[in-house]
Amino acid sequence: MKARNKKGLTLIDVLISIGIFSLGVGGFSILFARIWRINSFVIEEGESVRIASMAINKVVSELRKTRQADNGAYMIKSADDFDLVVYMNDDDDSDTERVHYFLENEQLKKGVTKPTGMPPTYPSGDQSVSVMANYVTNTPADPIFYYYNENYPGDVINNPLSTPASIGDIKLMKIFLWINIKPEIAPDNVKFESFVNLRNLNEYNE
Repeated sequence: MKARNKKGLTLIDVLISIGIFSLGVGGFSILFARIWRINSFVIEEGESVRIASMAINKVVSELRKTRQADNGAYMIKSADDFDLVVYMNDDDDSDTERVHYFLENEQLKKGVTKPTGMPPTYPSGDQSVSVMANYVTNTPADPIFYYYNENYPGDVINNPLSTPASIGDIKLMKIFLWINIKPEIAPDNVKFESFVNLRNLNEYNE
């Protein structure tokens, strides 16, 4: 009986096997990297949407509570592109606080000042400051606050109002936010906007 020929792997076979294996590993690595980027993109975009949505909803909800100050001042103190000062009952006590919304270092911030003394006065500056949203990328061409008079939307020539807006002309506001957690990579800015009617303005129109 003749012995069967037994052949081992040649050097060429080994090199071919290593090459095929390397191609497989390389392809898997590229696929994994793409999946990771897509997943990161989705997570980042979702977080940007969450931040913008929460911030705008909170500002809109608060602005609907604006009212006359405890010292008799008008409910809106000043209104500019990135700076808005109003009066409202911010903490559900008996006082009407002065509330200051402003952009600083890519953060939408809120400053609150309580009235003191009798008759009530409001100290200069913000007594307490909190951050409402991070990663705000609005530019001078895209203000956070827009103001409209009673003729909007019929009058789009004179609206939105030029800033700083005349507080007696304001009947409607728009809050507009660009949010981008990592501006250097995709996804691009996430845009959120919402209009808000200042309910208590009716008191001044009667």
